[in-house]
Amino acid sequence: MSEMTQRKPLRPLGHILSARANGEDTRLIERQNIRERSSSQTEHQRQHVQGRLFVLGVSFLCLFLALGVRIGMLSASEPTEPRSQRAGASIVAQRANIVDREGRLLATNMDTYSLFVETKHLVDPKGTAAALATIFTELDASKLLRDFTDGRKFLWIRRKMSPEQMQAAHDIGDPGLRFGPREMRLYPNGTLAAHVLGGASFGREGVHAAEVIGVAGVEKTFDDRLRDPSQSGQPLKLSIDLSVQAAVEEVLLGGMTLLNAKGAAAILMDVHTGELISLASLPDFDPNNRPRPPVNGQAEDSTLFNRAVQGVYELGSTFKIFAVAQAMEMGFVTPETIVDIRGPIRWGKFRIKDYRNYGKELSVSKVIVKSSNIGTARIATMMGGENQKAFLGSLGFLEPIPLEMVEAGGGKPLYPSNWSELSTMTISYGHGLSATPLHLAAGYASIANGGYRVKPTLLADQPVQKTDRVMSASVAEASLKMLRKVVTEGTASMAEVEGYAVAGKTGTADKPGPQGAYEEDKVIGTFASIFPAYDPKYVLVVALDEAEDRSGDEPRRTAGWTAVPVSAEIIGRIAPLLGLAPRYETASKQ
Repeated sequence: MSEMTQRKPLRPLGHILSARANGEDTRLIERQNIRERSSSQTEHQRQHVQGRLFVLGVSFLCLFLALGVRIGMLSASEPTEPRSQRAGASIVAQRANIVDREGRLLATNMDTYSLFVETKHLVDPKGTAAALATIFTELDASKLLRDFTDGRKFLWIRRKMSPEQMQAAHDIGDPGLRFGPREMRLYPNGTLAAHVLGGASFGREGVHAAEVIGVAGVEKTFDDRLRDPSQSGQPLKLSIDLSVQAAVEEVLLGGMTLLNAKGAAAILMDVHTGELISLASLPDFDPNNRPRPPVNGQAEDSTLFNRAVQGVYELGSTFKIFAVAQAMEMGFVTPETIVDIRGPIRWGKFRIKDYRNYGKELSVSKVIVKSSNIGTARIATMMGGENQKAFLGSLGFLEPIPLEMVEAGGGKPLYPSNWSELSTMTISYGHGLSATPLHLAAGYASIANGGYRVKPTLLADQPVQKTDRVMSASVAEASLKMLRKVVTEGTASMAEVEGYAVAGKTGTADKPGPQGAYEEDKVIGTFASIFPAYDPKYVLVVALDEAEDRSGDEPRRTAGWTAVPVSAEIIGRIAPLLGLAPRYETASKQ
């Protein structure tokens, strides 16, 4: 039986009767029994509490032992990088920033809201549709009203919007309007370096989150790295200099406007590391509101077309220095070698002639300075087609440039499958082989850096590239001196920038039409320059599409009148930004 059923009475009858018979106080018996009962209850509660404390102590001991074992196991295991996110978690992961070579912001993230409608909660569909069309001008009120009343339950209004637009939509006050938080990509500099950055858009999305993915440029090339949660705190550092890029784009736009050009491109590259300090293509776009790709017309008509890395065209006389450099490398000529320039050269129904009559003969150096097609073609025949093709291949002119942007893959050079003697002659002066301005910049960098092949890159802090030699240092130096004379004595006289000796070569190529035939009076003018010539550090390539100088009696379309003055203005603007101190040459040094 339990203790409760056996509990002793406080006034047991037997004890009371006995006490009364003996004349004792019966109240003492009751008090004694109360004390005994209280003592018994206290002892029982003490044992009960001790039991609970014991169980609790054992539980805590087991927990600490388990934690200790787990910590020991983790400390003894090999460290590993975090694994890829789960499908749901990747939607809310923040995308890493993109910065220029000085750490200045090019792309970042911004918290915003989406706007959608749950139609069953709409109180005033007509009024709400009209109000939304006022806030978002691209929307049509009548279409919105039809969408609100056609039976659908859910309708997107905007995937992202500005704080002002959100407030205005909120002020409508209709309970059917709903807002979802999300993160969007922000380009604080607007159109600046738009073709480099490319842009981003939404991938998987819900009403409360959206996945931001790269769609073009470095945003797409480095999409995995930018979305990697283990690297979200480390910005992607590009080789682009924001200040230089702004100056290049400003001058290029001004030149394009003054010369009535259809488009323009400019590339500034470090000749030793291949780092692209600036890469511009006009017309451009705002990556914050990236336009849709065109569905008809030519690719180059779109603002999305990157002329610097996708524009494949004949590079004209800028190519002549490569033929001369190879001939010097093979020992066929020196800068003083005399070349017969009497012409025209006839090959079947084709004729090769010069822009002007330069007489009967010129030195190799003068062939470059005067830009003689006949002289360059005769030098090329000394080497032969196979050797020419191999040399241009070593400079990278036969394959796309492996630049860190998806568009570069579209810049595939075009050259004849049958590299005939005629091809050898025409390619020597830039006709018959088409490549991009980026190819040209890389080729000229090899001359500027002493003869090493350079691979362009958009990543900062790259090492000097001195592994693949394509020409000897002496040939590179001789070629550079010829290019310097083109500016001081030849077709690029307007390229001279006081304090910054410029070397370079002009190129004017007829523009092919949609059917392949050359269009009349439409050319692409290109100027490839190296500066400063006394200590080469940078290559600048400027190309203008269908530019015309109309300041004279007749339009002037050659690169000497279009691309050259634009290049000179760019160099004058950016040289101080690049930290180049001016140095003034004497006439004897020129």
